[in-house]
Amino acid sequence: MIIDKLYNSVKEKGHVCLGLDTDLNYIPKKFLNKYENTEDALFNFNKKIIDETLDVVACYKVQIAYYEAYGIAGLKAYKNTLKYLKNEKAISIADIKRGDIAKTAEMYAKAHFTGDFESDIVTLNPYMGMDSVEPFIPYIQNDEKGAFVLLRTSNKGAEDIEYIETSSGKRVYDEVGEKIYSIGEKLKGECGYSSIGAVVGCTHVDEGIKIRNNFKNMFFLIPGYGAQGGTAEDVSLYLREGNGGIVNSSRGILLAYRKKDGGEEKFEVCAREEAVNMRDKIRKAVK
Repeated sequence: MIIDKLYNSVKEKGHVCLGLDTDLNYIPKKFLNKYENTEDALFNFNKKIIDETLDVVACYKVQIAYYEAYGIAGLKAYKNTLKYLKNEKAISIADIKRGDIAKTAEMYAKAHFTGDFESDIVTLNPYMGMDSVEPFIPYIQNDEKGAFVLLRTSNKGAEDIEYIETSSGKRVYDEVGEKIYSIGEKLKGECGYSSIGAVVGCTHVDEGIKIRNNFKNMFFLIPGYGAQGGTAEDVSLYLREGNGGIVNSSRGILLAYRKKDGGEEKFEVCAREEAVNMRDKIRKAVK
């Protein structure tokens, strides 16, 4: 199952999930000027980052919005990036946050688990109901795919809905977590975790500890590290025995070259150094 592959990747390479949220403005001008079109510029920047970090990050998360913003050319770069990750046997997460229902959800599942946009794992938004998640389950069961479902996110606006208290005295995100956990119980790998995990931001530590204790067999995709205030020590509290979660960093790694003199000439090396630094900080905090 994909969750076993991810678990083993974390064990071997560390907890870093490298976010390929690539904007043309992030690409060094000298490198950008080598390419005549958007498709090639985006993809080749990604390729350089991937080649330099394959052995030090657990997986890659590709945020589709950054590619949709550039139209057909951007989506070609998105397709080529996912294909390259597959060829390199790297684990890919398509950050699509789909949340529709019925036939539409079925088509989203088909679009992102097969064909040009095929990925290993997708992100989903369950706040329209669990029937927005169900059409993805056959692919998880039969095709070794996975999903991270939004639970308690790291943005300020999370309090608008996720924190509302229900009639049972629990918050909405607690209720959602129980439903995700229930579905995932039937989709566990040998590692003990389910191929349906949750997105849990690391910016509210007390709540994070509670969520981890409540959902021990749920694998977490953890945003909020770095710029949003989350630290390696915070992240360690969301893990179990050093595993059970991946920690996303996008701009912090992609733009690491801007912090160093002459970094534009070796942006991919700077990205690797930042990923290694993040990995080592989290490992130290876990120990």
